[in-house]
Amino acid sequence: MISQSAELIFVPAPGAGHLVSAVEIAKHLVARDSRLSVTVLIITFPVASNVRSPTKFFVSSSATSVSERIKFVDLPESPIDGADLTIVSFLSSFFEKKKPLVRDAVRKLVDSNSGSPDSPRLAGFVVDMFCTTMIDVADEFGVPSYVFYTSGAGCISLVSHMLTLIDEHNMDSTDFKDKPDSELLVPGFTNPVPAKVLPGVLFDKVAAPLFLNHYRRIRSSKGILVNSFMELESNVILSLSHSELPPIYPVGPVLNLNPGGSDKKTENIVAWLDKQPPSSVVFLCFGSMGSFGEEQAKEIALALERSGIRFLWSLRKPPQRGKVPVPSDYTDLNEALPEGFLDRTAEIGKVIGWAPQVAILAHPAVAGFVSHCGWNSTLESLWFGVPVATWPMYAEQQFNAFQLVRELGLAVEIKMDYRKELGNDVEAVILRAEEIERGIKSVMEHDSDIRKRVQEMTDKSRKSMLNGGSSYSSLGRFIDDVMQSMH
Repeated sequence: MISQSAELIFVPAPGAGHLVSAVEIAKHLVARDSRLSVTVLIITFPVASNVRSPTKFFVSSSATSVSERIKFVDLPESPIDGADLTIVSFLSSFFEKKKPLVRDAVRKLVDSNSGSPDSPRLAGFVVDMFCTTMIDVADEFGVPSYVFYTSGAGCISLVSHMLTLIDEHNMDSTDFKDKPDSELLVPGFTNPVPAKVLPGVLFDKVAAPLFLNHYRRIRSSKGILVNSFMELESNVILSLSHSELPPIYPVGPVLNLNPGGSDKKTENIVAWLDKQPPSSVVFLCFGSMGSFGEEQAKEIALALERSGIRFLWSLRKPPQRGKVPVPSDYTDLNEALPEGFLDRTAEIGKVIGWAPQVAILAHPAVAGFVSHCGWNSTLESLWFGVPVATWPMYAEQQFNAFQLVRELGLAVEIKMDYRKELGNDVEAVILRAEEIERGIKSVMEHDSDIRKRVQEMTDKSRKSMLNGGSSYSSLGRFIDDVMQSMH
């Protein structure tokens, strides 16, 4: 047994979904091996002064609950003008500017450790899938870098396949924008993938090359930690293990199941759920960035009222034009809802703002989830055995929805190719109440095949993390690789 202790530098992206799972994986690592310690470099987006920074809030609430072998280092904020940039080009220049700050922070750490012989030695970087530029910094320190991939393995296969088509067949991914029904044969997938469910960034002339560049960089890493598990994506993971990519370590589902302090709002929501019969409530929530305009909100309201099904609906106010694209809570819900809706549905429904998603999905009253299909939400719904009705919005969510509905048979479709990109307040398509109602009724069916399959996957997801489970073993292989590379 090597007694040398090892330090890993984590560089997560600032988004809640990226940071939370990065900290969780750090917790798993230090719990598994006493030789490991982790320093998480916290990058924050410049947010408007009236917007609560989810990064700061999360770190302050989770710092109390982690091992002393996990440290958080706040990087200084650097001003950036994001007014004229798309999200992807904004991120690229944003992380590029953070490189010197990361370099300085790591240099400080290495210097402070060099004084004493039993201090941990720098063993490698674990960088977020959007922070691949930090691989350069790891190279400067002469240590390996690993990528922490916060989406599913299917997405890695899709984009790697796309890169091959671009590099070997001179294909242009933006051509697919006008051919929504053309199909791709993605390695590891049983069904052809229609272009209409590709991540929107691939249709953008400016953003696509920047986005694809992350995947080019991923190829130069020493391994990819994926927040997924063998039993969920076995075909894709096997196919990736025979590809030219670095080793894949499926280590999920990495979830934060105790998101810290309960507040009044959460207590009220749970108290309301406590009064509902078991498996009777459908929960509607569209992620930390999801919101709808008035017309769409009214169609959802109409669908809920007509269905007669008990509901808990997280309804957020769309961001203002030109402001930070983060939704906020309504001060008066009536401004977005049909007249009298709240009164008429008072017996069966509750409309809330921000939602404590884990507490809600874990509640026995909840039996269905109308979701944007963000990957973390998908893993949470499977962990708690709550089937999803798909309503994707941006990023790779359409692709996740396709995978859940067509490939895995673990979700019902409201719509798979609905799109509302971040920062774009135009709703191209309004989903009508009939379509929404049909999806809600379908996801709430009690003895459906989908519900049975989701229940089976719940057991598999929980077993994968236990001693001897597939993700447990995968994390062990990753730790072995880190320790061996120190020689």
